[in-house]
Amino acid sequence: MRHACLGGGARLRPLLCHAVSQAGGGTDEDARAPANAIEFLHCASLVHDDLPCFDDAAERRGQPSVHAAYGESLAVLTGDALIVGAFQTLTNKSVKPAHLPALLRRISDAVSANRGIIGGQAWECEPNVVLTRYHRAKTGALFEAAARCGAIVSGQFEDHWADFGALIGEAYQVADDLHDALEARGMGKPAGQDRAHGRPNAVLTLGLPNALERLEQLLDAAFDAVPECQDPRPINSWLAAVAARLQPTNVQLPSEDPLCAEATLPDAIGEDLHAPR
Repeated sequence: MRHACLGGGARLRPLLCHAVSQAGGGTDEDARAPANAIEFLHCASLVHDDLPCFDDAAERRGQPSVHAAYGESLAVLTGDALIVGAFQTLTNKSVKPAHLPALLRRISDAVSANRGIIGGQAWECEPNVVLTRYHRAKTGALFEAAARCGAIVSGQFEDHWADFGALIGEAYQVADDLHDALEARGMGKPAGQDRAHGRPNAVLTLGLPNALERLEQLLDAAFDAVPECQDPRPINSWLAAVAARLQPTNVQLPSEDPLCAEATLPDAIGEDLHAPR
């Protein structure tokens, strides 16, 4: 569990929870438990995603993946333990009893089979995938939960932050697809996995030019979706850092490369950018 959680990573989701809480006048202590729970669930998803039955990835965050380091059986148990541990953190006395039902609802929704990580992982097993629905479930749902939880613990109206969290999460997944398809170095994990396993990928579905356009659209929409709040500085700082991190650099492919083929953007995505979430 320590290997899975403490071996690197940008901590974007828990930092988002803290930033939204601070934007509403909350404290780090207010956001600590839900932020930790969200990071535990994210790490659990990575442990399971790397397993031989899914990506069979030998590396994660620049070190051996859990199953590569400790074996498949312990990797399965590690992921399971992190899922349970996430909800155990919410029993911390720092969590106000009045906030607990809403936190449980939002965090459990984000990993559910209906619209969360489990649903997103299941989409990878299907031959035909609606790209936006897949991205929103696999990645957007946990970012949305992080934003909602930060709002809950700071007394803000959580629905005001839902679109922002979902959009930045979807942008993160498109950027991850770009890095994977372009086999970018420095990812801390194997590249080219989506093409090798026949998995949904924005570049493979849309073509490189449209995938880049899609990323820009999502980032612009996320900036526009930041709601009015008591102190916008923490969330603006977080968002600026994430936007810079997500921008691919030195994207150049020969024009005959199939990744350069363009698709019709709305049709290929399958859903409108501003469709209800």
